[in-house]
Amino acid sequence: MTKVGNGTSLAPTLLLSMPQLCDPNFKQTVVLLCEHGADGAFGLVLNRQTDTPASSVVRLTPPVDSDNGLQLWIGGPVEPERGWILMGREPDAAESVEVCDGLYLSTSPELLRRLLSDQPPNRTRLLTGYAGWGAGQLDEELSSSSWLIADVELDLIFDTQSTEMWETAIRRLGAEPSMLQMGRGVH
Repeated sequence: MTKVGNGTSLAPTLLLSMPQLCDPNFKQTVVLLCEHGADGAFGLVLNRQTDTPASSVVRLTPPVDSDNGLQLWIGGPVEPERGWILMGREPDAAESVEVCDGLYLSTSPELLRRLLSDQPPNRTRLLTGYAGWGAGQLDEELSSSSWLIADVELDLIFDTQSTEMWETAIRRLGAEPSMLQMGRGVH
């Protein structure tokens, strides 16, 4: 296990899109910002659940021929063929990165096979794609008030319905989503 983060990074944190952000990839999203630095930023959209069983799209050799109910989530528009495993506990015997206390990210094929073959543990997400920003891009979006910043809360990520996560996260900041306005400033 490796720990992510450095002194100049906003990561780990949650980015909450402002109501006026109309990009369909990020409208009303909650993004787990995993890395942020001078070279750019990397995150995962957390509230885009699909109706697609993960077992129907993941291709492993030999194949997994059962569906255990693990759903596929859209982690962002970049590299949609790339998969990420997000877990609310450290995975057994699998390489992972601790994003923050109690939140782990892995790309382990062995862990993926176990998750698709067995009953996946609670607080497990299989995401495809990610959100990426080039050097300075996220900083510019933050300075134009495109995003709110919130603390990472595991119950929000894993125990809140995906359709309610964005509004719940904004309300936890003490704000009314319909009253928020974009503009120049710092949050």
